[in-house]
Amino acid sequence: MKFAAKIALAIAALAMLATPAMAQKTVKWKLAMTWPATLTPLASPPAKVAKMVEEMSGGTFVIKVEGKEKHKAPLGILDMVKGGQYQMGHSGSYYWKGKDISTIFFTTIPFGMTTAEQYAWFYYDDGMKYMQQVYDRFKVLNFPGGNTGVQMGGWFKKEINSLDDLKGLKMRIPGLAGEVFAKLGVNVTNIPAGELYTSLDRGTIDALEWVGPGMDIKMGFHKVAPFYYTGWHEPASEMQFLINKRAYEKLSAEHKAILQTAMKAAAADMYYENFAASANAWEKMKTDFPNIKVKTFPLPVLKAMKKATDELLDTYAAKDAQFKEILDSQRTFMKKARQWSVISDYNYIKTSMDVE
Repeated sequence: MKFAAKIALAIAALAMLATPAMAQKTVKWKLAMTWPATLTPLASPPAKVAKMVEEMSGGTFVIKVEGKEKHKAPLGILDMVKGGQYQMGHSGSYYWKGKDISTIFFTTIPFGMTTAEQYAWFYYDDGMKYMQQVYDRFKVLNFPGGNTGVQMGGWFKKEINSLDDLKGLKMRIPGLAGEVFAKLGVNVTNIPAGELYTSLDRGTIDALEWVGPGMDIKMGFHKVAPFYYTGWHEPASEMQFLINKRAYEKLSAEHKAILQTAMKAAAADMYYENFAASANAWEKMKTDFPNIKVKTFPLPVLKAMKKATDELLDTYAAKDAQFKEILDSQRTFMKKARQWSVISDYNYIKTSMDVE
């Protein structure tokens, strides 16, 4: 073989090694969200994943993101991903508690772990193991998809001074917290995001919880319900990326690695984005809407909420072995993690405020 021919072959081989993505067939996926495409930061992780995946794969892996305005089924994400209409979804795990009560653990539970504690449980304890066990029955993979941190306890048209003030109240609140409030006499409902303001304004509901200042100010709830309560029910609300298992298994090793890296980065970034948005929004709300009254539920009400929460968790655990195993795992990890949270974050914040 002539020298020039050998050089040409070597260059071709190096090109193939340097650009392996070019040899791959382009993969095109669709992702359905529970949220409208404009509802940031909840809608941010899917958009960021799509962008990162396309860039890191050299254009050989493309994900088209569709909000609820496109597919019209905000609470049908799990079924659509399971059925293969969409290869991916982005939603909240506790929306599927009617299908499997254990799904609530992968969003949040009342009086549960903080964001840092929960991520540590996911990635460095048994959280991810249990998440995949639960979602195996749906032939779906599940990955953390972004956290809101501690959510506010909700907007109320009237002040809550006692348990009697909860009786007969009509409130939008999902997850296990809805069951807690139902035990305390609240008429609980779950309404899609696009209908919340109208329902509150027209009196269809008397109260609702959404997220926190960064998202709530966009919704305008403060215009009709001035009492804004601090949180107890969603201390670390994690969204989820759902992936059709069969579609995932068809991906190359490179595309799988790219997708997992992008999801983890986008999930972490949502927490930062929401924290910044809430800090900025609360500063604006204090100035522009001084009629907002931030309240904490009275201690007797909080104790009743905690008691109802524990009763519900223990009742489910007595009936469901898998639920009990996951609950025991969370409680065990939270017990040791909370000690460090108190020594570190809690005491630092308290100390820094004491010296002001």
